[in-house]
Amino acid sequence: MVIACFIQSVYLLELDRQEKRTEENGIAPKWWKPFKYRVTETLLDDRDGSIYGCILEWDRSAAFSDFIVVRPSGAPRAVLALRGTLLKSPTIRRDLEDDLRFLAWESLKGSVRFAGALAALRKAVDRFGSSNVCVGGHSLGAGFALQVGKALAGEGFLVECHLFNPPSVSLAMSLRSVGEMAGSLWTRVRAALPSRCTEEAVVLAEKKGGDGSVKMRCSEISKWAPHLYVNNSDYICCYYTDPSGAEVAAGGSAGSSSKGTAGGAAAAKMFVMSNGPKKFLEAHGLQQWWSDDMELKLALNHSNLINRQLRSLYTIPVATSKPP
Repeated sequence: MVIACFIQSVYLLELDRQEKRTEENGIAPKWWKPFKYRVTETLLDDRDGSIYGCILEWDRSAAFSDFIVVRPSGAPRAVLALRGTLLKSPTIRRDLEDDLRFLAWESLKGSVRFAGALAALRKAVDRFGSSNVCVGGHSLGAGFALQVGKALAGEGFLVECHLFNPPSVSLAMSLRSVGEMAGSLWTRVRAALPSRCTEEAVVLAEKKGGDGSVKMRCSEISKWAPHLYVNNSDYICCYYTDPSGAEVAAGGSAGSSSKGTAGGAAAAKMFVMSNGPKKFLEAHGLQQWWSDDMELKLALNHSNLINRQLRSLYTIPVATSKPP
């Protein structure tokens, strides 16, 4: 897949930087030039100067040189690509720091990379519009891609999102299993109550005099469906395809992984490698996603882990009045 190749180019950009290779003798450009894209911005980690992402834009002049007059249908104008953990001495400390951040809190918002990626994605959306921009990441980078995509979706900008081997295991998720029984009971009670996205949104809209606009916003956000690519032999991402494990962690109601509504299950398109590598390192690797004999199947099982990660998009907090 092209997006996977772009993410691979980010890994190689950082390796080229470490080996002091230039664009002329570097390896990374070979992974975007054949697709007629060019790197317009590299994202640097202020802590160690490493490259963790880049913005690639459609290169019209390169396309014209090969007599490609029109950009292929579905090809985005700009792509934000984010790499995962790179086990090299110049980067391993900061990469593992963010890995541990996710493991402990299941959130990457405290990382400088989250702020940098979100700013870069916002800038691309401002230039080209959300329908012409895509974000993709692998492993740790997939975690960042999901969270920056979710942040923009909450603002009403729905950006196409591709997540390869996204992390699904965290200490926070494991701790939730301690309260499984209480969570299950609360789920049943909550299911009997009106949906916050319908009831509270209406109350908030009536206060603001804009009932239609708030309802429309809920409806639009529910259309955002990130694309997940997982291998069941990869224990880092396999919990996305395990309904029982995800349910224990989430304590939430089951819902289809390919359909969603504002008051119910979060929407996502999950693709599972049906004939991929079985050993962990290969199953977690990025190379499998551009293999010639790759076979994917769309998973239709329930994924409560996705529901829990995205459910904040489908609730609108009740406005609170400020004290005089």
